[in-house]
Amino acid sequence: MNNVFATAFEQANQRDDADQLSHFKQRFDLPEDMVYLDGNSLGPLTIAAKERAYTVVEQQWGKDLITSWNRHDWINLPIITGEKIAPLIGAAAGQVICCDSISVNLFKLLSAALNMRPDRHAVLTTMDNFPTDRYVAEGLNQLNRAHPIELRSTSEANIYEAINEDIAVVMLTQVNFRTGNRLDVKTITQRAHDKGCLIIWDLAHSAGVIPVELDDNQVDFAVGCGYKYLNGGPGAPAFVYVAQRHQEQYRQPLQGWMGHTQPFSFDPRYQPAASIKSNLVGTPSVISMSVMDAALDIFADVEISALETKALALTQWFHTLLERAEMNKVFSVSEYFDARHSGAQLALRHENAYAICQAWIASGVIADFRAPDILRVGFSPLFLSFSDLVSAVEKLSAIMEAAEYLQPQFNEVHTVT
Repeated sequence: MNNVFATAFEQANQRDDADQLSHFKQRFDLPEDMVYLDGNSLGPLTIAAKERAYTVVEQQWGKDLITSWNRHDWINLPIITGEKIAPLIGAAAGQVICCDSISVNLFKLLSAALNMRPDRHAVLTTMDNFPTDRYVAEGLNQLNRAHPIELRSTSEANIYEAINEDIAVVMLTQVNFRTGNRLDVKTITQRAHDKGCLIIWDLAHSAGVIPVELDDNQVDFAVGCGYKYLNGGPGAPAFVYVAQRHQEQYRQPLQGWMGHTQPFSFDPRYQPAASIKSNLVGTPSVISMSVMDAALDIFADVEISALETKALALTQWFHTLLERAEMNKVFSVSEYFDARHSGAQLALRHENAYAICQAWIASGVIADFRAPDILRVGFSPLFLSFSDLVSAVEKLSAIMEAAEYLQPQFNEVHTVT
């Protein structure tokens, strides 16, 4: 071990000893001898979620069968789980429900929001928004050929100036999935409202790691997923936020029986629930939602501000380690690691980013690749330590020095990158 990393380990151990969140790592079922830097893509398994998975399959489904809809309150899981998410995104009760996926939920919100602005047909987003958000907006045109949507795109830097009076809906992601850049929810939402626009925020890369404050910022609508920082498991259900002030007027087009005001009346005429429940469509996915419900209990014991503080400290520390190891000369490193702009992740650009990522994984450090040239590193504060990051950068430095990423096995492109 060279002096750079020996000194860094000493400093990291001191920071870990002073870390008031360090004990949370014990509540995760993490593999030994691995540094996991991909919690912003798939959160790891919590012990509580693992135990719940066994209980819901073995006891609730296996022994109590259909009686569990009442006995174990399966029917209310979307609301129960949504109410656990609500404080993490700054929402009062009755405005968040857990259901479906981000893509499906975004379709609901965008359709309803456009109907609430019938004299406008433009939707504004960013050029580098997550593709599914753009796809949903484009797909709506297949249903609205008489009044097609004009999907406008601008840069993140120009979003404020691009919002004007002929836009119906502003559709943005708070934290850029590639770069980690964080947009200013308060300022942009106020600008949208000043111009008479409604706004939808995608919180996929912010819920559970940085404060959002939807109510305080008068946000209209939001979506988010459950499998990243919320640790709900692969394919975990997403969530929807509809501000209370909009719920009476809000009408989403996927009119399934669970969104009916009285689902078990089996009324042939659809009457939407006069609440956030109108976002329900079909029967909830009980196993995955129950597992997510258990995973969310970890957040009852921590303030979101403390999570942000540590996430940003980890981000800054990683950046410092890169400089000490002179990796900043090898990679082009995104600048988003301060409190104003960071979404708790960094983007390292390199023409061989995919192969480098595979070599890093083989060494015991899991990150991910985002096309065309980004090695993406996420900083989940509940289970990562400062010494973890020293180990990660030490291994990355060794990979780059030996050019291990040029080996054929690391250049074989997998389906999921």
